[in-house]
Amino acid sequence: MSNPNKKITCHAKIATILLAGILPLLGGCVTRSMESPIVSENFAYDTGPYPSVHASTIAETDDGELVAAWFGGTKERNPDVCIWVSRFEDGQWTPSIEAANGIDEDGTRYPTWNPVLFQAPGGDLLLFYKVGPSPGSWWGMVKRSSDGGRTWSRAERLPGDLVGPVKNKPVVLWNGNWLSPSSTEGKYDGWQAHVELSRDKGKTWEFIGPIDKGIGFDSIQPSILIHPDGILEMLCRSKQGSVTMSWSYDGGETWSEMAATELTNPNSGTDAVTLQDGRQLIVYNPTGHRPDRSGKGLRYPLSVAVSDDGLIWTRVLDLDTEPCPAGYAYPAVIQTRDGMVHITYTWNRDKIKHVVLDPALIP
Repeated sequence: MSNPNKKITCHAKIATILLAGILPLLGGCVTRSMESPIVSENFAYDTGPYPSVHASTIAETDDGELVAAWFGGTKERNPDVCIWVSRFEDGQWTPSIEAANGIDEDGTRYPTWNPVLFQAPGGDLLLFYKVGPSPGSWWGMVKRSSDGGRTWSRAERLPGDLVGPVKNKPVVLWNGNWLSPSSTEGKYDGWQAHVELSRDKGKTWEFIGPIDKGIGFDSIQPSILIHPDGILEMLCRSKQGSVTMSWSYDGGETWSEMAATELTNPNSGTDAVTLQDGRQLIVYNPTGHRPDRSGKGLRYPLSVAVSDDGLIWTRVLDLDTEPCPAGYAYPAVIQTRDGMVHITYTWNRDKIKHVVLDPALIP
């Protein structure tokens, strides 16, 4: 399928809203003025049984409760890295509990990676995560909770080449299908995005892809947006300095070749969500890539942009701007039933931060 957006030129429409107030070094909620879209912000914990954390995820349960997860341990790739889960109760996050680890049946211990929470409509809360020595060789796992993340089932390994949602949440389509955004790093032709489709509410999954790299975009960690008439848009992290996009017009069965959006990307994770009012919202680092050995750019500031059509984006808000060694990265974003937008993200690899936005106050 040809990409109708391949020749789109960049329309830079930047309207940055600098945040007021000062975030304490310790946890606790900070309430912003009514002029800011930020309703509140806090840390998920003050101290935890791990010196380093990353890759958070957040979900709203069928009971309207918030649950978050992240991986934590000595440092990324260390075998002691586990998946930790916390619940938002009485205005604060509960102490995190270990929900999954990478201990194999033979006793070998591997690091865990990139948890993704997904509330199955009318069913269990699912926790997808990865286990393995590296992103190029990890495998997908899933656990289930019937009590809103308080307790978890035994771990199940996903079959075949399935890795599950690799960083960002699945979406439920108009026909009831579940579409899981995923990617691989080295199994096919370098970094490649794909989707995993379930037609039976998660009992079985179909691997669709890899998606055509276009002129050579190395793209991973997709998120899925839903446009009018069932058109789907995929947004990805890339090595080429841009957030990349692909489009589907048949419910995720086929996808256009990857192309660049007008959004810059420093080879860092993003997440996006379709708002109830029809707008698209992305949380991302607006800096470009850096031509060094890592190919990575600065992961600050962390910003929010919105779009009416998924093509022309307006940067409307900076969440954290102060330079720090590890930056602010790997956001997860959802909109809850009350209309509020919830964002969690890695804060200098030391903490997980939680920010609540009122989208009605986003211009």
